[in-house]
Amino acid sequence: MASKSGSTKLANYVPLYVMLQAIMSFHQCGGNVGDVVYIPIPDWVLAVGEEDADIFYTNRSGNRDKEYLSLGVDNLPLFGGRTAVQIYSDYMKSFSENMSNILEAGTIVDIEVGLSPAGELRYPSYPETQGWVFPGIGEFQCYDKYLRHDFKEAATKAGHPEWDLPDDAGTYNDTPEKIGFFGSNGTYQTEKGKFFLKWYSNKLIYHGDQILEEANKAFLGCKVKLAAKLTSGYYNLTGRDGYRPIARMLSRHYGTLNFTCLEMRDNEQPAEAIGGPQELVQQVLSDGWKENIDLAGENALSRYESAGYNQILLNARPNGVNKNGPPKLKMAGVTYLRLSEELFEEKNFSLFKTFVKKMHADLDVVQFRNQNQRFQLMKFWKQPNQSSHSRGMKRQT
Repeated sequence: MASKSGSTKLANYVPLYVMLQAIMSFHQCGGNVGDVVYIPIPDWVLAVGEEDADIFYTNRSGNRDKEYLSLGVDNLPLFGGRTAVQIYSDYMKSFSENMSNILEAGTIVDIEVGLSPAGELRYPSYPETQGWVFPGIGEFQCYDKYLRHDFKEAATKAGHPEWDLPDDAGTYNDTPEKIGFFGSNGTYQTEKGKFFLKWYSNKLIYHGDQILEEANKAFLGCKVKLAAKLTSGYYNLTGRDGYRPIARMLSRHYGTLNFTCLEMRDNEQPAEAIGGPQELVQQVLSDGWKENIDLAGENALSRYESAGYNQILLNARPNGVNKNGPPKLKMAGVTYLRLSEELFEEKNFSLFKTFVKKMHADLDVVQFRNQNQRFQLMKFWKQPNQSSHSRGMKRQT
């Protein structure tokens, strides 16, 4: 979480034509691909975890993930009498009050609400810090005592008190066909498996729903759009769209759906991953448009070459440039990850400028007035104690 002074200092760079996207970060920074900064969650929260480790997401082996609080404690007053959702709400209200002048001026165009690890609405199913390596299947993260209790209550209410959480879902680096839960005729196809997956998914959606409700209250009347970042990992199978319910939830809050991996192509994935990022992005975009919400996106990994930029452009403008007005289907915005010294290398920066111009339908955009302005911005980002979550360069499409 950035301090008020740091946020205000960043806002002073608006004359350099950088639009600001404020990110409400309730998660640890570091431990994910591309992270070069480590900022843990606050000490006073970790102190509660020393007494009660079940406030953190837990896999079946009992390993705790301290990136973010388990959604199992969303509504439990375990933090000095406050619940986790109340903590998130209090922070957003404080930000809104302390940054009121900047918000009223329209300097900040988006408020991206962090909803889970890495700011994305997801479980920490694939933590590199616990040995996960792509394309491992990952693990369910619902074995803390609070989510165990919640599941048991839900199963009992459904008439199956004998049901428990999965014990056949494998470990981080397994593949689907080798484990009982996801294998051929696996548990996921049974009544029990379907019940678990629906419960697991719905808990995540309700978690996001609650926090976005608080965000709407905190920023009521501000000239900003709320956004929530999504990633893969939902109850998404043939015949069951896992993303449409999330888009529907966002529509209730007039939010923007922000999805990742815009730069990825199918032919760049290893064969054993059986991955289809292009199809996944199209599914998510389609679901968002069906629910009449704004869509935004970002690249998952740093890219400095034309292939990655062109894939982002294809997703941002699937029907190309409409010379007769705004196209019907387009993304509301793209956040580029990330501002770095490597980006400012001459060849890379030249390609990036071409990419930004194409994002503006090849129209001329405001340039830095001189080299000194460019280096001033670079100098600011090199300063210590700046949250890496202020890393997006927001460009409207």
